[in-house]
Amino acid sequence: MPFAEQVLAVAELRPVLPAVVGQGERLSYSELVADSERLAAALAGLRAAQTAPPTAVPETRGVPITAVSLTSAFHTARIVAGLGLHRAVAATIDPRWPLEHRVRVVVTTGIDVVISDSAELAHALDAAGWTGTVLTLAELREREAAARPSERAQVRAGDEPFLLLFSSGTTDNPKAFLKTRRQYRDNFAVSSAHLEPAPGVATLAPGPLSYSLTLYALIECLASGGSCHVADRFDPIDAGRRIAHEGITRVVAVPAVVQGITDAARRDPERFAGLELVVTGGANLSAAIRNGFAAALPHARLISYYGAAEIGFIGDSRAGDGTLITVYDGIEVSIRDAAGAEAPDGEIGTVWVRAAACSDGYVGATTDARLVGPDGFATVADQGRMVDGRLSLSGRAGDIVATGGHKVSLPEVERAFETLPGLAEVCAIGIPSPQLGTAVALVIEGAAPPKAELLAHAREHLAPQFVPQRWYTTEELPRTVGGKIRRGETAERVRAGAGVTRL
Repeated sequence: MPFAEQVLAVAELRPVLPAVVGQGERLSYSELVADSERLAAALAGLRAAQTAPPTAVPETRGVPITAVSLTSAFHTARIVAGLGLHRAVAATIDPRWPLEHRVRVVVTTGIDVVISDSAELAHALDAAGWTGTVLTLAELREREAAARPSERAQVRAGDEPFLLLFSSGTTDNPKAFLKTRRQYRDNFAVSSAHLEPAPGVATLAPGPLSYSLTLYALIECLASGGSCHVADRFDPIDAGRRIAHEGITRVVAVPAVVQGITDAARRDPERFAGLELVVTGGANLSAAIRNGFAAALPHARLISYYGAAEIGFIGDSRAGDGTLITVYDGIEVSIRDAAGAEAPDGEIGTVWVRAAACSDGYVGATTDARLVGPDGFATVADQGRMVDGRLSLSGRAGDIVATGGHKVSLPEVERAFETLPGLAEVCAIGIPSPQLGTAVALVIEGAAPPKAELLAHAREHLAPQFVPQRWYTTEELPRTVGGKIRRGETAERVRAGAGVTRL
């Protein structure tokens, strides 16, 4: 059932069922529909008063874009959900992105309304000559309170653009792409068959809605007739309280949250007794995290899915060390070498995927990168290989190095050290080598065991060509705003000898 059709049906049949629940704020399904109509009226009035608004990129086919760049997960969720019931394209822009990235995506895509409390962003957009309107959350709320709705929430056509998403915003210039309503329906058809959203199910999805994982969890919950509980950030104490008091049985969150839930459940198992399922993106959870989760929450299940926002859900992993992914029915995967030929089974290559949910391509104003090939297969440059019919991910193109004639997956090197007690985070990199061309090096955050112990562990768990040739320690590894380790910056530090010590 289409997203809007489901929301309207639940609002009619179960009007008081919670739709979006924040920390101290909530909207039932009937309230969400009414709220959306006030939101639509407020934005229509605002746009009618604009004298020379920006023009949205042609890919939107004339549908205006409203961007939300707020720290409040609840208000971001209710605005995005509300826009989904009307003729609108919604975009979520992470307020933690570098300022120049935020300005660039607004200006280049033709967004004409930005909801943000950042005075810095408002000033920068004005300086860039942007002619749209920035509204603070308080100003939007005032307009909504005074609005007189004239447009009813309704089911929209499948080919209408629905969401404007971005591939990145922390290191590289973000690439924008659109999702139509039909593409999201196709994506929901896959996720609902495997990731278990269901009518009436209460799901906790903590974290910014600028993360595609959290944003999709919101749409998925409402499209299934469930309740989406959001939070500005993950707090284990608050999560335990909400799981116990709100009847939450399902959590959708980034991998780092899994460890937080595990630790909290060890301290206070009763609060997590009702939790049945944790769904996380990023298929390669470490064996240590998976085993810890199973020990602390033996009654709950863990599903780690693999997908790309541009393409949709591709497959998942449910057991073992999570390195082998079962591809979902209806999804086609092809591993190709640099020349575009099909790679032999077991050989690392670029992962290409054909899926009905895939976007048509990137917005041309933001990049000239290709998403979809002539044969309908798409790639985001993930690297992987097929092993006995299942997909093993090796990282992105920058995560693969050639050393001594062998292709080495740096994430696979890192995973080998997850089982070494007392070791914190590590980052594998490639560095220049006169003998090998590129040598594998491992950078360890914090204290490290003796080099002999590290080398013995590596030789026991890795093929010879994967064993690091050099070892370094650093006080702190560089990270993105989302907490991911920056491999490129780590390598630059090592090459410059800045902030690292060689073992």
